Amino acid sequence: MTVAEAVVPALPELEPAEIRRYSRHLILPEIGKSGQEKLKAAKVLLVGTGGLGSPTGMYLAAAGVGTLGLVDFDVVDESNLHRQLLFGQDDVGRPKLDAAGDRLAQINPHIELQKHQTLLDSSNALEILEDYDIVVDGTDNFPTRYLVNDACVLLGKPNVYGSIFRFEGQVSVFWGKKGPCYRCLFAEPPPPGLVPSCAEGGVLGVLPGIIGSLQANEVIKLIVGAGDPMIGRLLLFDALRMSFRELKLRKNPDCPICSENPTQTELIDYQQFCGLPAPDHVDDTSAIDVSPVDANVWLSTGEARLLDVRSAEEREICVIDGASWIPIGDLETRLSELDPNAKWVVHCHHGPRSTRAVRLMREHGIERSFNLAGGIDSWSLEVDPEVQRY
Repeated sequence: MTVAEAVVPALPELEPAEIRRYSRHLILPEIGKSGQEKLKAAKVLLVGTGGLGSPTGMYLAAAGVGTLGLVDFDVVDESNLHRQLLFGQDDVGRPKLDAAGDRLAQINPHIELQKHQTLLDSSNALEILEDYDIVVDGTDNFPTRYLVNDACVLLGKPNVYGSIFRFEGQVSVFWGKKGPCYRCLFAEPPPPGLVPSCAEGGVLGVLPGIIGSLQANEVIKLIVGAGDPMIGRLLLFDALRMSFRELKLRKNPDCPICSENPTQTELIDYQQFCGLPAPDHVDDTSAIDVSPVDANVWLSTGEARLLDVRSAEEREICVIDGASWIPIGDLETRLSELDPNAKWVVHCHHGPRSTRAVRLMREHGIERSFNLAGGIDSWSLEVDPEVQRY
């Protein structure tokens, strides 16, 4: 029995217009009329409509998945457009859910769209996920990734996982009822700040298209019951080498969430689990943060020096005049180059890397070091608009 049949035993009939639209599916023996009806009956939730959610959503809509749920609370930014093909230039500034809904409705008017404009968290995840047959993880942060996994395990639903970073991607199907879950592979999250976000580390524009399409493929296979789903397997893709590798995954008998005797039977605080402050918590960075306006006063009067901890590639885009430069990855071994008695303002793109840098500097005796709140992006907005934003 497929995922759709388990939820909707009586499959819906296809309308004449749908038969014409899906004709190339209907003549595939592995799908056929019954498979297309299973697709029409299925309800799939996309957590995130960005890099991975864009191609996954577009292909699932085109394939005729009857109900697509969308979870997102972000707005379209110009920096999204090189990889998030649900959106165009006219969508910049719009809520992603609105723009994505308009585009998906154009792709296929026969499907139903359900929008959840909210931050998915432990208070609402079970309620939102409960109504869907399959969940697609298109997230880009560890707290939500663990949240989606645990909610799927507790609800017994398959979690079609994908992740991207720079030139590499991963795909799997985590389903605690039938195989390992995400926690079986990654029992603990990495330390905060160890893995840069796409905004810090970058991502090849076509990469989410490749990985998202593979996720859509897994969803379709699960619904129609065709092929071999990636349960218990992890696909690794390297775009630079154009290589695929596959790892076999085993269920962890001591997994805290999906084992026979789990130690966790409900959702937890995933921000705390990943060592991060809650979204509505104001982290006490007042002791290390300085506003761009105040930092400009310090720098222009010579009271402080400026340190840039971004990458060489970012510095090719823009710099703040007079800044010293040590990439964050080299900082610990090059602290001796910094005057420990000077007052330092440290910046990156938006602030996370420079915050880590300041804490490292203070731990090593450079006590008068401060983080430029909001990074060079806020500097451009509040001090010098000639500094290129990116």
